[in-house]
Amino acid sequence: MDQYSILGRIGEGAHGIVFKAKHIETGETVALKKVALRRLEDGIPNQALREIKALQEIEDNQHVVKLKDVFPHGTGFVLVFDFMLSDLSEVIRNSQRPLTPAQVKGYMMMLLKGVTFLHHNNIMHRDLKPANLLISSSGHLKIADFGLARLFSEQEERLYSHQVATRWYRAPELLYGARKYDEGVDLWAVGCIFGELLNSSPLFPGENDIEQLCCVLRVLGTPTEDTWPEIVELPDYNKITFKENPAIPLEEIVPDTPPQAVDLLYKFLVYPSNQRCSARQALLHPFFFSSPLPAHHSELPIPQRGGRPHRQRLQAPPTDFSVDLPLQNSVVDPALLWGHVSCL
Repeated sequence: MDQYSILGRIGEGAHGIVFKAKHIETGETVALKKVALRRLEDGIPNQALREIKALQEIEDNQHVVKLKDVFPHGTGFVLVFDFMLSDLSEVIRNSQRPLTPAQVKGYMMMLLKGVTFLHHNNIMHRDLKPANLLISSSGHLKIADFGLARLFSEQEERLYSHQVATRWYRAPELLYGARKYDEGVDLWAVGCIFGELLNSSPLFPGENDIEQLCCVLRVLGTPTEDTWPEIVELPDYNKITFKENPAIPLEEIVPDTPPQAVDLLYKFLVYPSNQRCSARQALLHPFFFSSPLPAHHSELPIPQRGGRPHRQRLQAPPTDFSVDLPLQNSVVDPALLWGHVSCL
């Protein structure tokens, strides 16, 4: 810890406190996640080990947070990450107006690219939610908090805990106590996040597990053996019954939403896990190729922690800088700077 200067506290999770810090030698700003051990003989918590293992397994990816270092500290240890300015929940909560369709597409495209990368590397995140999608000062979205992540194999049938994922984003098979499941739990969460971006509020805000299931069934309708054959195999299926009710069209749940967006939302919010659209398939959906096109990351709002208003950029470049672009397309128009330059 001697090589870092603590600049402030960012937040606190279930397994550690996160600080903003600066590396004394390089001047680089980072995030330090300090994980304390209750007793030395307990060893490192399983969830912290999972987070380290998952992050060490994957290569660099622009949509997954980078684990820069791990070192012991006192009776615990510290994880060092790239510093990220805020998270998607701050963007949704503090937007002065609803996100534009182009901005929703921009955030969704980055999320789906990150999830595609994780699933390609056989990693289930198991806790996707807006608060775990960090936003950099340049507008990039990166998936973070791998404390519940698991490496999975399609050939291996393992039993997992159903007590994963934050309740509002928890897949229905988990709510019914499933111990065998796959990366479909992440895809359900992606659908919930998508709906929240479209609606500026959570789709299924249950206050407890039973109410959470009620929220889902109220919108998607009561599942049957015909619509969800695997439901009879779920441990808690016969422990609770709900009165039958038909599904509510998603067009009513996310009003004023283009048909292509509703169609993509339907592809994630499906009861049978194996019928949910994969992240890779979703990136090819017509939603992302229709007007308006997804916003470039530089066109997205710059979030500020603590509810401060977003800073606005002067002008978003049409594309990333490229040596193949004509020079006049790669420079800033000087006229844009006059109001921001003071005479010496």
